[in-house]
Amino acid sequence: MTAPVFVVDQLDRIGPEFVLDGPEGRHAVSVKRLRPGEDVILTDGRGRWAEGVVKAAEGKDRLVVTDLESVTEEPAPSPRITVVQALPKGDRGELAVETMTEVGVDAIVPWAASRCITQWKGDRGLKALGRWRSTAREAGKQSRRVRFPEVADAATVKQVATLLAGADFAAVLHESGEEPLATTALPTAGEIVLVVGPEGGVSPEELELFARAGARPYRLGRSVLRTSTAGTAAAALLLGRTGRWS
Repeated sequence: MTAPVFVVDQLDRIGPEFVLDGPEGRHAVSVKRLRPGEDVILTDGRGRWAEGVVKAAEGKDRLVVTDLESVTEEPAPSPRITVVQALPKGDRGELAVETMTEVGVDAIVPWAASRCITQWKGDRGLKALGRWRSTAREAGKQSRRVRFPEVADAATVKQVATLLAGADFAAVLHESGEEPLATTALPTAGEIVLVVGPEGGVSPEELELFARAGARPYRLGRSVLRTSTAGTAAAALLLGRTGRWS
């Protein structure tokens, strides 16, 4: 198994020895129970990381890391995969973010579709967005990523259309799609954007707007997946087909 990952604010400030404290130090010492001699990876979550060795665990929330090597930067993956995720009910949004992060999605855009039962408004919306971002961070650590997915502010339908218009490949996951996503031609670089609709489906007006932006409807298979699982399934398919999982 690869070394556990912990997040630090600034890798530039890391010297030969570094003290990991605060919530990350508490997780390392009290939850992971790391001991001297074990390997760890420190990352900023934006692609930069350094590997080190535990020197000591102090108290309940201080981990002393030594033998730190030079900071390495992981290249940005290509093609980049963005999923526009309609807001699901309850905590299924966090589930979608968690699993999409684990498979390797690069960016997630929350979308308040017209048929969404859940709507993010005011402080409640800001708290929900914060939970999505926290979920992406924790899932990124758990899956040993050093470049966590970006979770954007909630987008309107017009903002989603603008995003689709600038993509090298854009698709709406929809049962009306005549062409399967599994066989369509894909770019080898650039930006891929997928749209996942809400439980009530993408409205005809939204489909028309997205079509004008260059996003055709595609189907995944014979079954209709829930909004909280469709993005993960589609992303996994694309990661395999584009060679990112090779």
